[in-house]
Formats: sequence, C-alpha cells, structure tokens
Amino acid sequence: MTRRLKIAFVVDRYGNRYGGAEAYGVELMRVLAKDHDITVFAREYDSGCGVSLPFVPIRSGSRWPSWVRVLIFAWRARQATRSGYDIVHSHMNGWCGDIEVVHVTPVRYNWRVRPLSWHKRWLSYISLRVQTYLGLEARRVAQRPGHRTVAVSGLIADQLKQAYGLQFATTVIPPGVVQPAVASAEQRLQIRHDLGFIPDDQVCLLVARNPLRKGLPTVLQALELLPEHVKLMVVGSNAASRDYIYKSSRYQSLAHRIKLVEETSNVAPYYIAADTYVHPTLNDSFGMAPLEAMSFGLPVILSPTPWCGFAQYVQDKHSALVLSHPENFQQLAEYIGQLNDHPELRQQLLQGAEHVVKQHSWAYIAQQYQALYDAVLAEKSSVKK
Repeated sequence: MTRRLKIAFVVDRYGNRYGGAEAYGVELMRVLAKDHDITVFAREYDSGCGVSLPFVPIRSGSRWPSWVRVLIFAWRARQATRSGYDIVHSHMNGWCGDIEVVHVTPVRYNWRVRPLSWHKRWLSYISLRVQTYLGLEARRVAQRPGHRTVAVSGLIADQLKQAYGLQFATTVIPPGVVQPAVASAEQRLQIRHDLGFIPDDQVCLLVARNPLRKGLPTVLQALELLPEHVKLMVVGSNAASRDYIYKSSRYQSLAHRIKLVEETSNVAPYYIAADTYVHPTLNDSFGMAPLEAMSFGLPVILSPTPWCGFAQYVQDKHSALVLSHPENFQQLAEYIGQLNDHPELRQQLLQGAEHVVKQHSWAYIAQQYQALYDAVLAEKSSVKK
C-alpha cells in the first residue's frame, strides 16, 4: 500500500478559472489528496474550484515589476517548504521543488535557442529581468538526485533538450481530463436557450484565458465566411478581446453572432451548449481546452505542432481536424462547414476522440506522479545513507 505523504504543492494561483496550467494542478491534487496530505502554497486560492485543501498564501507584493515578484515568490516558497514535507511539487519558476512541472516554453529556449536579432540578444545579456528568469530556470531544472523535471508535452520536452542539451533528462506527463456526466437532450436545449441560442444555431466554442493568443482573430475571420446561423461563444473573454471585437469597425457587424462570457470556474455548461470546439492557438505547450471539449463529446479543430502541443496526441481527420497553420482562417471556415454539413465526419471524429480521452484520465496521470514520488524518495534515502 502507498505510504501517505505530506506534499507541498506550489503554484502561482490555485483554481480552474485561472487557466489550463492552473486547472492541471487542481485536478491532479484532487486525485492525489485521496491518498496524501496536501498543502497548497500560492498567491491566490479559488474556493470555487471544488477542492478544499490547507492553503498557505505566498505574498510577493504588487508594486514591484513582475520579474521581481517572481523572484520574491520563488525565495519565499523555498523558505516555506524547505522542511516538513516528503515531496515538494512545484509548478513555479524557482528552486523549491523535488518535482518541477514545466508548462510553458522554457526561458532559455526563448532567449538562447530561438532566432533573435543581434540587438535583442545582446540586450538580454544585460537585462536584469531576463537574467533573473534564466537564473531561476537554471536552478529549477538542474539535474540532481531526488529531483525530477516534468514536461507537460513532448513539445516542451524537446525544447528543454534544445535549451539544456540532448542529455537533459525529463519526464513527459500530459494533463488529464475528467469524464463528465452526459447531459440529456432536454438539459442541452435548456442551457442553449438560457444562453440565447436557438435550435438551428451551430455554436463554435473557444475557451481561453487570453482569447487573442488562442486564435480569436482567426476564428473571427472564419466567421465572416460562414452563414448567419453559425455563432461563436468565447468563454474567458478579457478586456482586450472585447475591445478587439466591439471597437473594430470590421467585426461590429458580427457582434450579434458572438457571445462573450467572462472568466468562470464552471465551463461545463458552455461545452454542453456548443456544437464544435475551435482552437487555432498561436501558443499552447499542451492545450487542455480541446481535450476537455473532447470529453464533452465535441469535435475539435486545432492548430498543428509546434503551436499546439496537444496536436501530437491526435490523428488528423480521425480524432480531430488539424489546421495547416493557426492563421489559416479559410481552412478553419471550411472545416466548420464540413462538420455542420457532414454528420458522418462528426461521428468519426467523436469515435476517435474517445480513445484520446481514455488515455488522459486523471487517475492514470496521478499514478505516473506517484511513481515519480517513489523514485525521488528512494534517491533521497540513498543519498542520506
């Protein structure tokens, strides 16, 4: 039987409504808390996430520049978790974790591997901000006994190897998904009615903390090419996305076909109401939203790698429709039209997506982390002897 562990979970903000990376932590800890004692260390804790765990706030000030706040957070998190815990599981840039989970493109990859102008690269060597981020990341991923670096996708793992050398050891553990209860046809109709949709509407859904980075401009261009009954619902819309639509003369004519929903902890009703999930993202190390959409029985259209890490887990035209490029709005419009006009294609994608969903259960993801915990504890024990 697995020994009950004391685990410190370190994250910037704990709650589903903050984004995909944050939802990863919530759902993982939801499962692990059944077998272990978990304490959350974060700036914020959303009580609406449905997981009640001991919480220790980590304050980093609000007046400092962002890179200073990150440094303060890293130092305080290290001080708060350096004793009293069997495992420190961190999703933050710093040096406190035994398990360090990397959700985004590595800092070193951005500044030392990607092509940059000579001017920008030179400035990075004298920038306190860039040097702080590079230094924190170097300590975070340093190879040592009793420590593991986890990438949430093969894309991130490849970028880490390019940044830190081909011998860099990393483990890939993608996000999981919760299989939701199936809504009845009556429930779906009622939700759609409450949201202002009629039965003939074909609703495309985009869930994003930053819709502009997740492909909103491409979706709007595609919407211009599609018939009036095709609607768009954006969940997580921020001020920038609202301004982009309502203050642009180009898209004002589409406003009556667009429903914007602010950031929320409960996205289930919106998945239930939708007909198609669109995700022409420009930057996703994985992409939890399209996986969640699959679990709700929605066909998915998404960007290819390297723009969307989740694309490597799907088969084009079998479990999802993969765009040739995130900004190919003509192809996106074509795919939306095909899904609306060809029920057999929709059914084919849903059948293929079922297999993808089964491979990403949170119970299975938690088992992989348990194996990492066991390996880390064994190494720590051997070092002490």
